[in-house]
Amino acid sequence: MLEMNTRRNKNQKTKGSKKNSSTSPKKIKSLSNKEKGKGKYIDHKTRLKKGDPLPSFNDEVRLNKYLSNAGICSRREADELIKMGIVTVNGIVVMEMGYKVKPGDVVKYDGETINAETKRYVLLNKPKGFITTMDDPMGRKTVMSLVNKACRERIYPVGRLDKETTGLLLFTNDGDLAKKLTHPRHKASKMYHVTLDKKVNKEHLFVLLNGILLEDGTTKFDAAEYVEGGEGKEVGVELHSGKNRIVRRSFESFGYKVNKLDRVKFAGLTKKDLPRGMHRHLTEQEVAFLKMK
Repeated sequence: MLEMNTRRNKNQKTKGSKKNSSTSPKKIKSLSNKEKGKGKYIDHKTRLKKGDPLPSFNDEVRLNKYLSNAGICSRREADELIKMGIVTVNGIVVMEMGYKVKPGDVVKYDGETINAETKRYVLLNKPKGFITTMDDPMGRKTVMSLVNKACRERIYPVGRLDKETTGLLLFTNDGDLAKKLTHPRHKASKMYHVTLDKKVNKEHLFVLLNGILLEDGTTKFDAAEYVEGGEGKEVGVELHSGKNRIVRRSFESFGYKVNKLDRVKFAGLTKKDLPRGMHRHLTEQEVAFLKMK
């Protein structure tokens, strides 16, 4: 558990002073061994996570579901559109209930071609040494090589992790959700396990909570506490800011060197049962939760 010993602070409070929650470190949930990322690197090219619901690329899909997946309408409403004869497949009007669309078929609704690309949501436990970019002209390893077999759809990383940072990185082709998770007003909560080169001064954790001023403005952390068993050199922090390298820059401004930085939670998603270097598809419940937040 990440615990700050606040009892000493309470004893030091002067008589008649009021409790100020803005100057007390907030507690965050414990970092389990799985969340800390302990475990060996597993080659993504040779092994897939057991039970990972990888999509089938050659399945036929009912026409009403195809229209629904494209966001045109619900399946029930799609049945009505089909009955009206305003849906064509490969130039032929289809009014048959239960008609199945095959890969490569051209479906049009009211004369407009429909792109019913299935939305994909892939969570990766990123290892060190990979940069967060679609491709790199310098030939460096990118995170896309870790998820290139996840699905046939082209997916993109939501936000970024720098080359030496490990942990959770979400990929999707759902632009609306990606925009929501990175929007300045609705940035997703992120929790990191930080390992420093020396013991962390408690006062520096208070500074993070009250707002640290860097070259790009002030950033307030939601929580900052010592990691149990970390001998004062390991800290757990939680924040919503999407500023570039904000965690590293914050600790470096105090004179620390960040030896390890691991994102253990992102928007409520955790690394449970997800080994380093592996990916999985989100469940329907997880997707619904992200959209609801």
